[in-house]
Amino acid sequence: MDTFSIALPDEAAVGAAAKPGGGRAAAGVLGLAGPAFVDVFARAGHAAFRRDLERLAAAAAAGRAHAPQVRAGWENLKLQLRRHHDLQAGALWPRVERAVAGHGPDLGVVAELRAEYEGIGPLVVALDAALEDDERGSGELVSAVRALRAALEVHLRHEEAGVLALARRVLGPADWAGFAADAVSACGSQGVSGGVSGGVSGGGGCGEGTVPWLVDGIAPLERSRFLTALPREVREMNRMRWEPRYRRRRLWSV
Repeated sequence: MDTFSIALPDEAAVGAAAKPGGGRAAAGVLGLAGPAFVDVFARAGHAAFRRDLERLAAAAAAGRAHAPQVRAGWENLKLQLRRHHDLQAGALWPRVERAVAGHGPDLGVVAELRAEYEGIGPLVVALDAALEDDERGSGELVSAVRALRAALEVHLRHEEAGVLALARRVLGPADWAGFAADAVSACGSQGVSGGVSGGVSGGGGCGEGTVPWLVDGIAPLERSRFLTALPREVREMNRMRWEPRYRRRRLWSV
């Protein structure tokens, strides 16, 4: 199996983020909040987007993009992208904007990201259309995948070097606690079961739908480090329920 790097932070950084004053007071998504969310979940999510688009590009180049599991993988990728963006645009970016109010250059960083994401939507629609129309040649589909990969890569790099770095610098404990509360609320709207964010049926909520997706195909050492950063309850839920169900879906297989 191919392996992918998610550039996890060192253990000291994760531990520091979980200490009092680091946003842990209102433990958020899957038990991680504040800078730990930025360093662990956001960057792992970015790596997973890149991984899945690489898989879609390979399937398109091989003429297999219409295979059912490839289509299911694409639908899941769109869902994860929407969750990722909605959480950051709705809960993180506004807090950064308030924290840097009156400082044009920093506000411009967030404005640039918002504009970039507006441009990604039409590319997703175009790729959907290329997948739905069997009359179109494979070259058009390959081009649509290439265009989305290029635009999303620019967006993710700007997010990593811009807003995520800015958030770590300007947000305080109260901001991170509020972000965590919003994240919990967002997960709750997608299904919460057993006291862990994320449902246990269908496509899954924040936990079931996201944790196994994040660790899909990553190197064993990085997988271990990522899962170790999560609360024990979440690791057990992933091992016993979420990941087996995710694997049965056989996303991207052709």
